[in-house]
Amino acid sequence: MKRNSEKFILTEELEWEDLGAGVSRQFLGYDNQIMMVKVKFEKGAVGASHQHFHTQTTCCASGQFEFTVGGEKKVIGVGDGVYIEPNMLHGAVCLEPGVLIDVFSPVREDFLTGSGVSYLGGKK
Repeated sequence: MKRNSEKFILTEELEWEDLGAGVSRQFLGYDNQIMMVKVKFEKGAVGASHQHFHTQTTCCASGQFEFTVGGEKKVIGVGDGVYIEPNMLHGAVCLEPGVLIDVFSPVREDFLTGSGVSYLGGKK
């Protein structure tokens, strides 16, 4: 089944989906092969360590985050990126309020069904 988002996604027309624990998101485009998601974090919000079979890349649009990927920690800021290979254990802590742009391949079916928020660990 072919499925995709609208061609143009204007964020000022989108509601933020509140995921709880200081995290909310907007879907910026997807089809069966790829998905881009804008994720907003309050200071101290945690993306608890988790893994998934999707390839993921992340770009920091604002704020500052401490990422742990495959046991290696690094603080990233505006313009920095993170690559997470499939099944790699990873997580993040928001050090300064900010926004991440996450890209997944293939599409995160769990996000579309609403079941993909179990990695949220609350706020520190």
